Amino acid sequence: MTQKQYDWYPGHMTKARRMMEENLKLVDLILELVDARIPVSSRNPDIDTLANGKARILLLNKSDLADEKATKQFLTHYEALGFGTLDLDARSRQKNKTILTLVQEACRERIERNKKRGIIGRPMRAMVVGVPNVGKSTFINSVCGKAVAKTGNKPGVTKGKQWLRLNKDLELLDTPGITWPKFEDPSIALKLALVGSMKDDMIDRQTRFDFLNDYLAEHYPDALREKYGAGTAEEIAMIKHLLLPGAEPDTERAKALVLDDFKNGRLGRITLDPPSVI
Repeated sequence: MTQKQYDWYPGHMTKARRMMEENLKLVDLILELVDARIPVSSRNPDIDTLANGKARILLLNKSDLADEKATKQFLTHYEALGFGTLDLDARSRQKNKTILTLVQEACRERIERNKKRGIIGRPMRAMVVGVPNVGKSTFINSVCGKAVAKTGNKPGVTKGKQWLRLNKDLELLDTPGITWPKFEDPSIALKLALVGSMKDDMIDRQTRFDFLNDYLAEHYPDALREKYGAGTAEEIAMIKHLLLPGAEPDTERAKALVLDDFKNGRLGRITLDPPSVI
């Protein structure tokens, strides 16, 4: 499949990036969420530059949709790079205590410095960052125990910054999801589109389907047959009774079904960034 360059950077993202830069001096910690299905491709490289010198935690969200074996390899990789790491499903509160422990560990040096200066009881401040639709607002709602941040299953729901007090020890700054101005590797844009971090109309359906179909054939060859009992769009259309006049298979609807099922985790636990990329 021929790949082309994708350049997608809506104007509001320039404003969001500027806001992030301005607020970095106010925080002790960068808490970055990535999509566990694409834990490399959903990492905004600009954040590494912006967060230079800050404590870092990397949360692999939507891990319930990702390949468990691959997730473990990525966690080990990022831990070796000095990140505090955790895999989670942000809709669940199961790992909230673990997250708070990670924050304490990541900020230990800052907390000790504050004590030596006589600063007692000052909450740590963490900036929550990530690409669009990675689950930041869902995560914040979960750890805060109430719906304090807007959520939605589409990119770009959070429009401005929000400071949120989690408890006496931690404040969170929610930020809008931002991508980066240019994707040097065109497959990154495709992967972001497949998991819902770019709007569907940015890359046409055929291109998205071809990429996913080729990847599944190489890495998860049984995924489509296990889900549909068929391996091609034509066969899936016939089995699911997606038909055009004359009982012809409606392959466009079949492709849309496969793409939607993947995005929502109905094809099984699949990771689109193979561990070989690290």
